[in-house]
Amino acid sequence: MDILKHLNSQQKEAVTSDAKQILVLAGPGSGKTRVLTQRMAYLIYEKHVNPYQILAVTFTNKAAREMIARVKKLIHAELEGLWLGTFHAICARILRREADFLPVNANFIIMDADDQEALVKRVIKELGMDEKLNNPYSIHDAISRAKNNLLTAKSYTAKEYRDEVVKKVYVRYQNLLESTNSVDFDDLLFLTVRLFEEHADIHRKYASRFEHVLVDEFQDTNLAQYILLKQFSAFHHNLFAVGDEDQSIYRWRGADYRNIQRFEEDFPEAHKVLLEQNYRSTQNVLDAARGVIDQNPVRTPKALFTQRGTGQAITLYQAVDDYDEAAFVVDTIQRQMSTGEHQGGDFAIMYRTNAQSRLLEEAFLRAQIPYRLVGAQRFYGRREVKDIISFLRLVHNPEDELSLMRVINVPPRGIGDKTLIALQLVSQQKGISPGNILLELGEKGQESALWQEFSNRGGFMLADFGRMLVRWRKLAENAPLPELFDLIVQDTDYHEYIETAGEIGLNRWENVLELRRLAYEFLDSGLTTFLETVALVSDQDTLPETLNAPTLLTLHAAKGLEFPVVFIVGLDDGWLPHSRSMDDPEEMAEERRLFYVGITRAKDRLYLVRAEQRSTFGSFSSTYPSRFLEDIPENLLVRQGMVLHSRSKPGSEMRWESVAKQGPSTNGNKPIPHYKPGMRVRHPQWGEGMVIETRLDNEDEVLSVIFENEGIKRLSASVAKLEIL
Repeated sequence: MDILKHLNSQQKEAVTSDAKQILVLAGPGSGKTRVLTQRMAYLIYEKHVNPYQILAVTFTNKAAREMIARVKKLIHAELEGLWLGTFHAICARILRREADFLPVNANFIIMDADDQEALVKRVIKELGMDEKLNNPYSIHDAISRAKNNLLTAKSYTAKEYRDEVVKKVYVRYQNLLESTNSVDFDDLLFLTVRLFEEHADIHRKYASRFEHVLVDEFQDTNLAQYILLKQFSAFHHNLFAVGDEDQSIYRWRGADYRNIQRFEEDFPEAHKVLLEQNYRSTQNVLDAARGVIDQNPVRTPKALFTQRGTGQAITLYQAVDDYDEAAFVVDTIQRQMSTGEHQGGDFAIMYRTNAQSRLLEEAFLRAQIPYRLVGAQRFYGRREVKDIISFLRLVHNPEDELSLMRVINVPPRGIGDKTLIALQLVSQQKGISPGNILLELGEKGQESALWQEFSNRGGFMLADFGRMLVRWRKLAENAPLPELFDLIVQDTDYHEYIETAGEIGLNRWENVLELRRLAYEFLDSGLTTFLETVALVSDQDTLPETLNAPTLLTLHAAKGLEFPVVFIVGLDDGWLPHSRSMDDPEEMAEERRLFYVGITRAKDRLYLVRAEQRSTFGSFSSTYPSRFLEDIPENLLVRQGMVLHSRSKPGSEMRWESVAKQGPSTNGNKPIPHYKPGMRVRHPQWGEGMVIETRLDNEDEVLSVIFENEGIKRLSASVAKLEIL
């Protein structure tokens, strides 16, 4: 078996290196996943390393599954004992094993992003702070960054008033997590680092086991993750890191591309390999990307090249406004789909912020073209899905107060605010968690010493819920997860509860059934693994792979994906780069990396789209082209669209001028154009308008016309029945 058969010389150098520390800087589309998987296969098959002694870390569950499948295929064998997964999943596995040394027990719940923010809101309310003045999202972000930098609530330094607020919330937030036997995402990393630092024997157990440590997307690691990698590799000192500082785009969530510099400083003898041959894009796309990224300082230059040829020129379309921007994208996709040039799934439309999807979605709906939207609302963030997961979390951990408060009156069962306040007061006075109070009331009813603490009606209501919880917990001890799932839905009448919402209810019930289907995949592993999996899932893990439709997604969500045809819209200063980055060189460098990532998702065609005007609260404001467009060599571009100019005399009207564009010349097979930009026309239905763009398309002339009352319409000249005025 030739493990190295399909590798180029740079890839082969990385896979077979005998150096202890290896840093592979892999340009986009250069086969970094192949290098990582081939390295594992090479170690196992050629170097006879036991899979049990290998730890490989990725950033998504999807990537982990793909790597395992590839390695198995390469070596034609199972991978018993291999640890391959995300940082968070690996740390959760260690923490459950070593829970005796933690402030939580082995059944701890992992709070998802929504739960974490809800808990911060609760703390702000408890502390008597004004939520409008103390944004929960912002405070949670500060706590998260502190944990990523390995700062406890006690060691968090308060330099100004806002820091004092964060510190107070951090202290109470952490106490609530521990008292409810819960951790957040950052705790998984933080607690593992502290576990290794404070217990040398435990650290030695894992570090001595993992002879080889490999990590993907190294540029996206934060400080805690970098320390973890050093801890894991501290015994054998074999660390293989694959990454690209040019694709580091998650600074806002703690990622630090400078970890690549730290690696080189900490391991001066490390072997450094550049992967520069691109297997995805055409040379025009790569040259445009290099033009953008070469402006960034503090990076290793990479001469990206491909054997796929020069490819088509990059289209830079300047739209009249953001409505025209969306129309151009959808019209271009519709035309290429109708001719069979591309299928729906070949297209991706990328933008800087989620809010920019609205006009695109409306344009797709008008054109009756199905689309898929990534990152708008995660499946696991939907109300009905979170309800069922909260019931299951409560069964797993009755001390999970957040889940309890979410579902104790879902569906409504008469447990009002007065009863809930009484429950929390009894909990504080007796030092018993609300969940355990419910279990006692459920088991003993009126015979419980706690019964007298509640009104008769409140006691009966709480005991009814407690009896269900007792029954679910007993079933969970031996029954498979789907059986527990069905009993919860049955006992709570959840189907009937959401069915009352008509069509919306049907869609919500389908989501419950989809979650139930997922539960069947955990027949052997059980409730704990199920809850951990759904807590750690990422947006890309939920991306449907079978829907053959254009994909709308943010540039951040596009990382790791590729498409034959890519549109990047909103290329105006203030949008990309985002206005928040204007005064911060580090932020501006990251915005440039974000654009670079978007460009390099394109395999065959790239469209860059901007708008001369954008609608803002009912009116239009002028924009300036993104400064990043200036860095793309002009010889790579074909410019299309319209530019707004003012006449030379003050007070005169604005006028539109067609952008000079390269295109096919008219010949015997093409229609002769009858319309030109600036021409006034009348439509039988929409009245008077002005032609702002014309384009020859096969056997017809396609016009963009702005009507006084209808806005911009795209028309086929042969059927529009336009009268030239």
